[in-house]
Amino acid sequence: MKYTRMPIEKESPEQFGYDKIKNNLTETSVRDRNIKDLGLVIDDLLLPYGDHFGYKPLRELIAKQSGIEDPDCVIVTAGAASALFLVASSLLEPGSHMIVARPNYGTNIATPEAIGADISYLDQKFEDGFRVDIERLESLIRADTKYISLTNPHNPTGTLMSLAEVKKVIAIAERHNVWLLMDETYRDMFKDEALPVSASLSKKVVSISSLSKTYGIPGVRIGWAVCQDKNMMDMLICAKEQVCIGGSVVDEYIGWVALSQKEEWIKKNDALIARHFAIVKEWVNNDEFIEWVEPRAACTCFPRIKESAGVDIKKFYKIMNEKYGTYIGPGHWFGFDDRYMRIGYAWPLEEELKAGLAGISASIREARG
Repeated sequence: MKYTRMPIEKESPEQFGYDKIKNNLTETSVRDRNIKDLGLVIDDLLLPYGDHFGYKPLRELIAKQSGIEDPDCVIVTAGAASALFLVASSLLEPGSHMIVARPNYGTNIATPEAIGADISYLDQKFEDGFRVDIERLESLIRADTKYISLTNPHNPTGTLMSLAEVKKVIAIAERHNVWLLMDETYRDMFKDEALPVSASLSKKVVSISSLSKTYGIPGVRIGWAVCQDKNMMDMLICAKEQVCIGGSVVDEYIGWVALSQKEEWIKKNDALIARHFAIVKEWVNNDEFIEWVEPRAACTCFPRIKESAGVDIKKFYKIMNEKYGTYIGPGHWFGFDDRYMRIGYAWPLEEELKAGLAGISASIREARG
């Protein structure tokens, strides 16, 4: 494999330095939580090799919340990124064909590229509302296609495929006998349509999620893959055992406690995200140089600076970072030009969000030609 470092990770706020950032608008999660927020005190915990599939009470809970009876349809991984890696490395070889939506979270594209896969990109465009073009998707399928990779809700735009659209894509995967990977990391966040876990709808689907975004505990490396096909689960456990044998029993126990509190957390999260979304929407509506596709889910959006604004983009980012202490996800993290920006609006405190948005607006005006 030919690894390259992804810009989204190389330039992430934790690598840039949190001490250099006053207004962090890059994070696409709720604000990080402390272990005490879980009401958890770990006085003693045996530290053996754990179940290679993952802590069984955690897998049982994930299965139940996914609408699936059998916990053996769940494999716990070190975050969603690990689950995405296991799927790609299990299904692809150099030259293998797959289809992936773009823009996307880096791992969904970078890992197939590192493997040397033959990739067809399903571009989601601003002018089309960043929707998934289902007809074009089907036209990209070949006799040797291994899998289709989509995210829903979509990162970075916050757009959302409807249940009817998801079912159409699943029908296409079944008709052509290809796998469908659905990265559903943001499924439990603020949204205008409640969707089932896609893997509960078909044996041809692998659903991926984690505790990092909705639950605000990315330092606890817990993600998972859900699939009702035994052969797929056999491949994934083979891959996991060769990468790490099993997971951290400490992380998996904490993850089980956190996920057990889901109902209470989701209610609080959604209320906060709704308040912050209203702030961002008002900002977009009032800034003549910003336009967006309004998100329908999660806590992230992907607006852009209007070309007519005549902004020196490099100058814009320099002013924004250095003068206003504001940090956002530039478009090149997702293969777009840097007029686009990913803004996460659940992680910052309200005053940080408002200051960050004001910093973006001020920087645009100071960087105009």
